[in-house]
Amino acid sequence: MQLLESGLKVKEYELLRRNFSDTGCFGFGIQEHIDLGIKYDPSTGIYGMDFYVVLERAGYRVARRRRCKSRVGIQHRVTKEDAMKWFQVKYEGVILNKAQGNTS
Repeated sequence: MQLLESGLKVKEYELLRRNFSDTGCFGFGIQEHIDLGIKYDPSTGIYGMDFYVVLERAGYRVARRRRCKSRVGIQHRVTKEDAMKWFQVKYEGVILNKAQGNTS
């Protein structure tokens, strides 16, 4: 969670609406790892980093266990709206609707 928080701090707790998937997951990337506060090492250089968060409710183990696998019901799955609400409440984040990048 600490690494996720430092990554969100680099993004200023702002994510685009399209960063959230329909299954309740979200992801984002940063351009330079030194923005996280990691010391620069000339032998390594500068590299970017991608973060991907998978949200699940309690009970999702029934779909992954080896014995007696079962399906997670529709009502129990995490939706896109649930993930966005969790992000806004947990990190006081902002979700932007605009497209990212150049429009030229």
